[in-house]
Amino acid sequence: MHPAYSVILFTTATGAGYGLLALLGLMALAGMAPPGLWPGLFGLGLALVLITGGLLSSAGHLGRPERAWRAFSQWRSSWLSREGISAVATFVPAGLFGLGWLLTGRAEGWVALAGALAALGAVVTVCCTAMIYASLTPIAQWRSRFTLPGYLLYAAMSGLTLLNALLAASGDGGSVLAGAAAALTLAGWAWKRASWRHDDTAGLPATVNSATGLPGGRVLSIEWPHSEENYLLKEMGYRVARKHRDRLRLIAQFLGFLAPAVLLVLAALTPAGAVAVGASLLAALSQLAGLLVERWLFFAEARHTVMLYYGR
Repeated sequence: MHPAYSVILFTTATGAGYGLLALLGLMALAGMAPPGLWPGLFGLGLALVLITGGLLSSAGHLGRPERAWRAFSQWRSSWLSREGISAVATFVPAGLFGLGWLLTGRAEGWVALAGALAALGAVVTVCCTAMIYASLTPIAQWRSRFTLPGYLLYAAMSGLTLLNALLAASGDGGSVLAGAAAALTLAGWAWKRASWRHDDTAGLPATVNSATGLPGGRVLSIEWPHSEENYLLKEMGYRVARKHRDRLRLIAQFLGFLAPAVLLVLAALTPAGAVAVGASLLAALSQLAGLLVERWLFFAEARHTVMLYYGR
C-alpha cells in the first residue's frame, strides 16, 4: 500500500493520544491519578491535541474532504465509520473528565467515572482503527492476528512513555512508572519482530489462476489492463527495495523500542533529578519518531492481491 503521510501521522498521533487518555482515565478510576492538578490536566490536554491533530490529518488522504461526514452513516458495515463515531463520542466523556478535574481539583467520583468512560472510548476507537486494516482480506500482512493487538500495544506503550515523561518533568515521576514503560516498550519490540516474521512469510491469499478464474495451466500477464498508472497502482502497488526496508526496520527498532527502553531504564534507576527528566523526555521523543518509521513500513510493505493482475 502507498504510505500516505497523512495516514501515518494519523495512526501515530492518535495511537499515542488515545493511549495517554486511557491511562489517565484508568488511573483516576483506580484512585491513582497524578497527585498534582496541572500535570494531569496538561497530560489530558496533550492527549486531546494528539487525537485532534491526528484526526484532522487523516482528512488529507480524502479525495473530497468536505464529504467526510458521509462516512458516519455507514456504521453497520464500515470500520472506518465506526472509528469516526467512536472518536467523536470519546470527546464527550474526555471533555467532562478534564472540566470536572479542573473545577473540582480532584479526579474522584463522577470525574473518575467520566475518565473511565473516556478510557473505554479510547480503547474502542483504537480497536476500530486496527480493524480497518485487519478486515482487509486481500492484504495478507494486515489480515493477521498481529494487527489488532499490535495497535493496542503500541498505543499503550507510547501513551505510558508520554505519561512518564510528563510526570518526570513535573517532579511526580517514579521508578515504577519508568520501569513499566520500559517493560511495555520491550514487549512492543518483541511483538513487532514477531509480526515482521509473519509478514515476510505471508503469501498472497490468491494466485493468478484463482484471480482470473482459470484453475488449470499457467496464466501469464502479457499486458497491463491499462496503459497509464491509475489509482490502484498509486495506492496499492507501492514497492520498497529490500535494502531500504531492512535499513528502515533497524531505524524503527532503534528509535521506537531499543533507545527508549534503555533511556527508561536509566530514568528508573535515577528516579529523581535532571538525568531522569532528560532520559524520560528523550525516550518519548525517540519513540514517537520510531513509530512514525514503523507506521511507514506498515503501509509500504503491504501487498494487495490486485497486483496479481499486473504481473507482480
